[in-house]
Amino acid sequence: MALNCGIVGLPNVGKSTIFSAVTSAPAEAANYPFCTIDPNVGMVNVPDERLDRIVELIPPERVIPATVEFVDIAGLVKGASKGEGLGNRFLASIREVGVIAHVVRCFENPDIIHVNNRIDPAGDIETINIELALADYDTVEKRYQKQGKLGRVSKEQQKENELVLPLYEKLMKGLSEGVPARSIITDEDEKALVYDLHLLTMKPVIYVCNVDEDSINGDNEHVRTVRAIAEKENSRVVVICGKIESEIAALDTPEEKAEFLEAVGLEESGLNPLIRAAYATLGLRTFFTAGKDEDRAWTFHEGDKAPACAGVIHSDFEKGFIKAEVYNCEDLFKYGSEQKVKEAGKLRLEGKEYVVQDGDIMFFKFNV
Repeated sequence: MALNCGIVGLPNVGKSTIFSAVTSAPAEAANYPFCTIDPNVGMVNVPDERLDRIVELIPPERVIPATVEFVDIAGLVKGASKGEGLGNRFLASIREVGVIAHVVRCFENPDIIHVNNRIDPAGDIETINIELALADYDTVEKRYQKQGKLGRVSKEQQKENELVLPLYEKLMKGLSEGVPARSIITDEDEKALVYDLHLLTMKPVIYVCNVDEDSINGDNEHVRTVRAIAEKENSRVVVICGKIESEIAALDTPEEKAEFLEAVGLEESGLNPLIRAAYATLGLRTFFTAGKDEDRAWTFHEGDKAPACAGVIHSDFEKGFIKAEVYNCEDLFKYGSEQKVKEAGKLRLEGKEYVVQDGDIMFFKFNV
């Protein structure tokens, strides 16, 4: 799965505004459809209070947080699966992302144009889901026809067809009704059999409710509609006020941003939950290295073993991996120093089969 998050939605729902605020990188944003044509890409620091606490206890010369990539993709309209609007470009861009952040307009404002001239979150979600499903239907249908012909070639191919053709048929039936592939194929073994189709609707989705200032605490009729849809799909929901976030992003210092957040009644920027949700939905986790030179958050895939995580730092670390000194950051927070963690017997030596845990602080020993 690609390690990035694509921001999608109908034209003019606030995608580019939210992207600019998330990345602090200006993306073109205007009050007319199809303002975004070529995808904008930005790397974003992942907010992590654990790294902040590690820095307090093990002060370094420099601090490096984990990052995740966000992509602002052109707006989609009805008929995109057939090339309407910027549909072809939209679909090509979304194939390259690992997670979809689907921005849904959840505010009323007659001064900001809506592509369908109405505020209807359920209808907006349905429009995009149907277009993606139709594009996937074409993909599955083409493979189904090709696979059927291959079945005449050999007995091995016939056996493969016995497994995959029923899945393709199940997919085509569901997709033709607008049901996303992730809701049709839920068994992990079956997912593996259709993985090479790279279906758009198999990608996990985070619904991003773009609200007005009166709904920054995450509750209005439109948000409730989105939450109900997301619950059926087992998807995450994040509520953001794009207007407020753009104002926060324009401030120069952390102190000014903190004062602004306090003034509007927020504990943190609404973007932080979105960034963390994207990171987690991508299956990414964090381990740390800490010392006087550098405290750093490193990204790894959930389930990775110690040598693979060593390779995140440098390929030589993985090739020559011997063992790793490991303790969890929660032990550091509990005991207050690395020395006291050792005295409490919480520092361990782990070998090649150790499955790294989120929040581990690690020191790798290697020889090449």
